[in-house]
This record gives sequence, structure tokens and C-alpha cells, in this order.
Amino acid sequence: MKAIVATLSEIVGLFVDDGSLALAIIVFVGIVAALVKWALIPGPIGGALLFFGLVAILGENLWRSARRLHRH
Repeated sequence: MKAIVATLSEIVGLFVDDGSLALAIIVFVGIVAALVKWALIPGPIGGALLFFGLVAILGENLWRSARRLHRH
């Protein structure tokens, strides 16, 4: 049973290494999708917003991870 739990944990870890990063991406994509669906912003602008927003989220996560590693 421990082997199964360890294997499942490793598989989940492949996709979700940092829970806050995954949550931020899911929330941001949901917000942009809602804005585009309800026609508050046009599709091409939504695509650009999605791209630059995800780059910003990833950059912030990398910066936070580097700071954490530098302290230890």
C-alpha cells in the first residue's frame, strides 16, 4: 500500500510541484476565460493578456523559488 501511495505522490508531483503556482494559473485562466466569454474583452486581447499574465505568474514563482533556495 505504501508503494502505491508513494507512486501516486510522485505522479502528482510531476504535474503539481508548487501548489500556489498551480492555483494561480487555474484562477488566472478562469478569470481571463470569463472575461472573454462575457465579451468584456475581445479574444485577441484576451490571448495576449493570458500569455503575458502566465509569463508574469511563472516569473514570480521562479523569483520566489530562487529566493527560497538562496536563503538555505
